[in-house]
Amino acid sequence: MLRNLLLDWSGTLVDDLPPVIGATNYVLGQFGKPALTRDEFRKHFRLPFTDFYEEFLPDVPLPELDALFHRQFVEIQDEVSPLPGLYEFLDFCRASGRRLFLLSSMKQEHFDVQSAKLGLRHYFEHPYAGVMDKRAKIGEILDKHGLARSETAFVGDMIHDVETARHGGVMSIAVLTGYDSLEKLTPSKPDVVVSSLDALRRLLQDPRDLLRGGPDCIRIHGLEVPTCIGVGEEERSQPQKLVLDVQLETDFRGTADDIGRATDYAVVAEWLTAECTRREVRLLETLIEDLAEGLLAVFPRVSAVLLEIRKFVLPNTESVSVRIRRTRAASL
Repeated sequence: MLRNLLLDWSGTLVDDLPPVIGATNYVLGQFGKPALTRDEFRKHFRLPFTDFYEEFLPDVPLPELDALFHRQFVEIQDEVSPLPGLYEFLDFCRASGRRLFLLSSMKQEHFDVQSAKLGLRHYFEHPYAGVMDKRAKIGEILDKHGLARSETAFVGDMIHDVETARHGGVMSIAVLTGYDSLEKLTPSKPDVVVSSLDALRRLLQDPRDLLRGGPDCIRIHGLEVPTCIGVGEEERSQPQKLVLDVQLETDFRGTADDIGRATDYAVVAEWLTAECTRREVRLLETLIEDLAEGLLAVFPRVSAVLLEIRKFVLPNTESVSVRIRRTRAASL
């Protein structure tokens, strides 16, 4: 069981991209640099943020940049909002006895303001804010609080967070709600990728999905896809949202840090999205069978597929789901 969670703040628990981009563009504008779009910012921004400013404003002292950024950020940080499912996730963690710690590069004073406004401070046993390089801090936190590495995960939205988890010897869980896209995160090879805090909460509710023994596998949780599905023509006339959880059994030996020898989960997610988008079927059973067989056909290193699809159509229910497991041997 994962008994301890170290949590990033920005892009993991709260959406602060709008004010961060706004403050960053303010800084760039002070030195005659063009503003960045949201996509451009997400492409270039990285931690430690000194590397980011070294790319765009290499000749300006960091203290000067820092002062400009935070002066502007204070004016617009009211735009920071909780990410969907945040309170349900934190309440679940607390009710299930998990210890929660914050590990964030967000300045302490900004964390204090935001956490007070959103009512979040009391969830954390200890918040560690203002940490420039989380990799240099995680070991100290684990040792100070007696956190067993085998029972601990670091949850974040950036490559730096995955690297931090690896540096501390704990599980890395990447969420796709923040700064780094799936394509950007993929080369860092997080242990688990989830689409949202809701997806992570569902995953933690069944710890066997995270920590059970068994074959090497890749898991993608909470992938939202549009498709036209339903028994009646009226239901099929407009795409509706499905949510997919997929586990691909494979063998990591011999990968040798070569993406050409691995199954690229970004490509898997793109393939599933494309397949669901182009289809029009009546039954979930038909769709899930076709997707499972297709995954085995398209990705030769996958030996077995465990796939679950959730549909949101019945009143007074959270979802309806179907689940399937297919092996390569069974598909021949």
